[in-house]
Amino acid sequence: MRLMLGNQEEKKMKKFDCISFIFTILLVIVSFSAVKAQDETPSQDASPENFNQARRPNLLAELDLSPNQIQQIRRINADKRPLVREAQQKWREANRRLDKAIYADNANEAEIQVRLKDAQNAQAELTKIRSATEYAVRQILTPDQLVKFREIRQSFKERMENLPKGLKNRSLNAPNRRLLNHQRRLRPNN
Repeated sequence: MRLMLGNQEEKKMKKFDCISFIFTILLVIVSFSAVKAQDETPSQDASPENFNQARRPNLLAELDLSPNQIQQIRRINADKRPLVREAQQKWREANRRLDKAIYADNANEAEIQVRLKDAQNAQAELTKIRSATEYAVRQILTPDQLVKFREIRQSFKERMENLPKGLKNRSLNAPNRRLLNHQRRLRPNN
């Protein structure tokens, strides 16, 4: 898929994917650790060098969310979860069809372009749903909580940037690894 895009678009997609990945991680941490986080405190031994063993930031404690805010976030996630799952499934299926068209015995440029457009539309729909979810959560935060959230997000982004290249690429390039593994399975054994 990325072969069809220009270098400029590829760089924009990578940057968007990274930022989206970071924000999604933070959003998931907030939404899925609500009950557990109320009783825990953040680990003091978390460091960028020890990223895999470091505990994630305790956003609920750090943002000091009220029980009402936690309930609202849970409701938003419960409402959006089925939509996200459906959009993710459509995106995965569109990518499978694109991959199949690209690596078909008789590749057809027109078919590849149709499948590429389908994959782009599916990704756009997924991004739209995630953005709406993030915006709904953002509206729940007070101005002080929003400032603190931005600081936590920036700190997390810096930690990710300071990770050794191999560790960073392991998580960010998971879709590429899946594609390479798929390509290996398609190759005839010699």
